[in-house]
Amino acid sequence: METVTLSSKFQLVLPRRARERLGLRPGMKLTVLEKGGVIFLVPERPMRALRGVAKGVAPEGLREKKDRL
Repeated sequence: METVTLSSKFQLVLPRRARERLGLRPGMKLTVLEKGGVIFLVPERPMRALRGVAKGVAPEGLREKKDRL
């Protein structure tokens, strides 16, 4: 596990190994999520990258709109 330091301008530098493993490039957008005092950075992916992610999923048993959060 690597650590980073928050600069006086509230900026972080992501470690090289993490950037390479995740395929992060300059200019990519990250969604920032906070839950229970933990910060998650989630890379935004183009819609094209999600093609086929739900292939073979049957609509039976899906929650109704009223049951969704």
